[in-house]
Amino acid sequence: MPEEPCQCPDCQRFYREHDRLIREFPTLRQQQELNWAAIQSFRTLSGRVLEDLQKQSPPKSDENSVQTNSACPQEDLSDVLNQSIADLENINAHLFSIEALMERIFDVRVPECIEQKFRELAGELAPDPLNVDRLRLNRLLHQTPDLPDRGK
Repeated sequence: MPEEPCQCPDCQRFYREHDRLIREFPTLRQQQELNWAAIQSFRTLSGRVLEDLQKQSPPKSDENSVQTNSACPQEDLSDVLNQSIADLENINAHLFSIEALMERIFDVRVPECIEQKFRELAGELAPDPLNVDRLRLNRLLHQTPDLPDRGK
């Protein structure tokens, strides 16, 4: 018997976003472009933050010159800054590897009839939540008293 999907708010938000991305980008080409853009934006933002943190990072002999940041206590700031820089360097290395793999995905092209199959299955995997039939079904499900996630 399949396990029920998690009902916590974070998982529910993930499921909604997952379905939205399938609905809004239902072809192979659109998924390729979406993922490429997501990786590039992640690399751009994390790279920029890394550069900024490296500029703030004091030389080892000048630990007291670290700029005060209200989010980090002064005594912990140097350690937090150094750990964050190391973590972001690792993230950027991983993102670079993912980018290299993604380039291989862009080598794949499919004919329009296969893209149509993507669109068809996207509608089954992530039906429009505002579809009249889906709204009616949701309303019926929420009126059923024995469902565990009924309006708490």
